[in-house]
Amino acid sequence: MATLLQKETTPETAAAPNHGVPFREAVAVWAKVAALSFGGPAGQIAVMHRILVEEKRWIGENRFLHALNYCMLLPGPEAQQLAIYVGWLLHKTKGGLVAGTLFVLPGFVSILALSYIYAAFGDVTVIEGLFFGLKAAVLAIVLHAVVRIGKRALKNYAMIAIAVAAFVAIFFFHVPFPLIILMAGVTGFIGGHAESPLFRIGGGHGTASAAAFADKDSALGEETPEHTRPNKRWSLWISAVLLALWLGPVALLVIALGPNHVLSQIAVFFSEMAMVTFGGAYAVLSYVAQQAVQHYGWLRPGEMLDGLGMAETTPGPLIMVVQFVGFMAAYRSPGTLDPMVAATLGAVLTTWVTFVPCFLWIFLGAPFIETLRTNVALTGAMSAITAAVVGVIMNLAIWFALHVLFRQAAIWEGYGMRIDVPVWSAINLPSLGLTLAALFAIFRLGLPMLVVLLAAALVGIIEVLIIGVG
Repeated sequence: MATLLQKETTPETAAAPNHGVPFREAVAVWAKVAALSFGGPAGQIAVMHRILVEEKRWIGENRFLHALNYCMLLPGPEAQQLAIYVGWLLHKTKGGLVAGTLFVLPGFVSILALSYIYAAFGDVTVIEGLFFGLKAAVLAIVLHAVVRIGKRALKNYAMIAIAVAAFVAIFFFHVPFPLIILMAGVTGFIGGHAESPLFRIGGGHGTASAAAFADKDSALGEETPEHTRPNKRWSLWISAVLLALWLGPVALLVIALGPNHVLSQIAVFFSEMAMVTFGGAYAVLSYVAQQAVQHYGWLRPGEMLDGLGMAETTPGPLIMVVQFVGFMAAYRSPGTLDPMVAATLGAVLTTWVTFVPCFLWIFLGAPFIETLRTNVALTGAMSAITAAVVGVIMNLAIWFALHVLFRQAAIWEGYGMRIDVPVWSAINLPSLGLTLAALFAIFRLGLPMLVVLLAAALVGIIEVLIIGVG
């Protein structure tokens, strides 16, 4: 009888954790988290930590960081995946679905509205000024990200060497981003397996405090809830459902429209991105930007910066910028559809294939994460990937700087390399001045990113209206 009951028990039929947190209250809290999720992954994770650990006391410090460390190993936006993880811990699959969906929804609606305005009125002077200012602020934010992540990741000469190698590979030789991540991960895995101290890292984004809130004192407690224990039948079932939801539309589009249709290209390209977006949005944006601008011709160089400015000023993961890419790609190649209808479909499709896999990674892997917590080889792989990400972000910063600070760039080729170089006579002095002001505001004054972005946008509008720059 005990064996029969064990077989019939699944993560969905198991009793709910006796934590006393009503599902309705959790929905309201996840909506609050979503509305406050500005400032990139560090800011978003800090918001979740403050609300879930410090204010609500639903989850303890160690369990929070344990979940975060797992999410950092995964492709995709770690903050959204952390929300799915904690929602699943508290209220099973429905909790994870609600937490993850609400985390994305405000940003999706906001960026879609801004994309409509951009496509319809992008040539209007005020809109030009808005994005002129945002580009300068975004460049400052990307440079700040290089410094912030670099301080956390580059703790020794091995990590510095990996970061430099990643930068040289992608900037000078255009080595594909996924290959750089793979090589870094293999290097770190070997170093971690050998138990080298050079490949050990701390956890998370520094959310731990001196007086950490203990798991045993939280609503969830320190015991493992019944529904979170590994169950092969459940894992196979949830994987099949999510894979069908993710890849089913991709296959249907390719079959119905052909592989060269813009919607098919969007579905395939961003599905590939969903599997290799290690290291957060900044790390993958250089690859997405280069493909969208140079390979597919979906965007102009400056427009990728406009999209990033939208993602920075709206709640949700920064990777939401890909929604703008999909929107503009379909808007410019609508086929027989109305351009705005095609653009809307492109935005929805991009968002779908980018974020559905996040639920798969959590629901499939989270029940087994306890077996990975002390795996030194995986810890080493994560440390090396994080170091490589610093080099990739530096490449992104240079690429952005070329298109923000100069009205024209040239290409230099030689010794097997192909490098974008600035045309110094085409330097954009107003943009340079605004970028330096944004850097001062972030690095010296410590102003919040949203404040800097809004101020830069306002200054950009004033400069365009009065001076006519852009």
